[in-house]
Amino acid sequence: MRRTWARIAASPYALHVFLGDDLLPFLVLAFGGALFVGNLLAVVRPPQRQLDDTHLERAPVARSLMFALVGLLAAVWAVASLVSG
Repeated sequence: MRRTWARIAASPYALHVFLGDDLLPFLVLAFGGALFVGNLLAVVRPPQRQLDDTHLERAPVARSLMFALVGLLAAVWAVASLVSG
């Protein structure tokens, strides 16, 4: 039996998406939180030993703090979207 797109779209299971309508805010929360924590830890706790000559001893502070701020703003937006909806 051949399935058509109209029949698939009319299926009651077609409306159930993983995490429902909140998929985008959950993804933004995950990536924003990881961006915030990762960049903040790169500034606060640099690596104990340098792997080789191609890696920096410390992360660039201004750039890392700016990325941490962007991640924090994204995470706050995602939490606000999840709470208000």
